[in-house]
Order: sequence, then structure tokens, then C-alpha cells
Amino acid sequence: MNFIRFEHINLSCENIDISKEFYQTLFPNWYVRAEGVYNGRRWMHLGDNQFYLALNDEPEQEHVHIAYENIGINHVGFVIKDGEAMKDLLDDEKIEYYIMSAPETKYRIYINDPDGNEIELVEYKPDYALK
Repeated sequence: MNFIRFEHINLSCENIDISKEFYQTLFPNWYVRAEGVYNGRRWMHLGDNQFYLALNDEPEQEHVHIAYENIGINHVGFVIKDGEAMKDLLDDEKIEYYIMSAPETKYRIYINDPDGNEIELVEYKPDYALK
């Protein structure tokens, strides 16, 4: 098997600075790993030493994918340590969310980023082997 790890997700953003602020609110340990300009557009790699979001500033572009209604990615899941603390943070920051349940998870929290991309924040139960 040749797969090592999942490295990054590439996202186009209406405003790269707003997206950076949003994701750093969720994950305060994330930092700008690299950034620059390509073909007149800003880009940024925001994350940690294992994973990052490749953000592209595209203020003139239109968001055309509708999650769960078109072929494409419906949401991206991130494993978190403490769902209760994340709920408190979301409440403090006035970020809307909803919660679903599953047998293997303690929390499945769903939010939308500033560009309407759905994010799932998952805390697995301690005894779940694949956490």
C-alpha cells in the first residue's frame, strides 16, 4: 500500500483573511505554513505539521456546489479532542451548529465555514477502536 496520510484540502475562498480567522478560531494551533501570490491571486497553506488547508483567494468567483444536492464533497470531517469545549467555543463565537449522533461518537458537530462549506467536528468515544 502506497498511501501515507491525508495531507491537505484545497479551498477557494471569497475572502482568504476571513477564512483564515474562522479556521484559526476552531483550531488555534494552526499557523500559516506558506503563502504567496500565483497568477495575481493570494494563496495560503494554513494548518499544522500534519495537515493543512490550501486556501485560495477568489473574491470574484461564485459558489456553485450545493452539498447533498450535487455530485461532489458534502462535508469534511475533523477529529477533535473535546466536543463540549468545542460547543462552548462555537457558542462564545456565535457560530451556528447542529449535532447528530452515531454509536461510535460522543459528538458530531456540524458547522459551515464562511464560504458555506460544511465541516464536521467529531469526538469519538474513548472505547472506539478506530478513533
